[in-house]
Amino acid sequence: MITSRPSDTEYAPYYSRYISLVSEADVLSALEAQVDEIQRVGESITPEREKYRYEEDKWSIREVFGHLTDTERVFGYRAFCISRGERAPLPSFDQNPYVAESRYNEYGLSELISEFILVRKSNIALLRRLNDGEWKRMGTASNNPVSVRALAFMMAGHVRHHFKGLRTSYGVIFGT
Repeated sequence: MITSRPSDTEYAPYYSRYISLVSEADVLSALEAQVDEIQRVGESITPEREKYRYEEDKWSIREVFGHLTDTERVFGYRAFCISRGERAPLPSFDQNPYVAESRYNEYGLSELISEFILVRKSNIALLRRLNDGEWKRMGTASNNPVSVRALAFMMAGHVRHHFKGLRTSYGVIFGT
């Protein structure tokens, strides 16, 4: 199993904003720790704040958590496909229309968090079974080369990126 960081050639420069937030070499441990962490963060948000937006055109807290699940699914699907040797380019996804079509504000935060945890645990189960060659395998997503290893680091870094936004823009207080 790979426990080293991806090189800069394993992902598009845009994704360094996520990968740089993961200091651990053992990305599986980071991914697993986030399962409990996301539960704790969600529990710190009162039901009255779940639909809060810091600006009118920004996502609500529920939508942020829904977006985390959307992105987890996309990154996980990409990792699955590439680990299996998929040669066809995988499509991009535009997060804003996904959230706009999601109806996440109709669901309680605890339900959204439960869904994220299910998707994350599924991704961890897949990643745990990969051998070194599968972790290093390269494919194409969003018209850019990407490795399975980089996708795992993107998953962890993406959550950290949005946790920072929840702290700074939404005023969510938690100990991470």
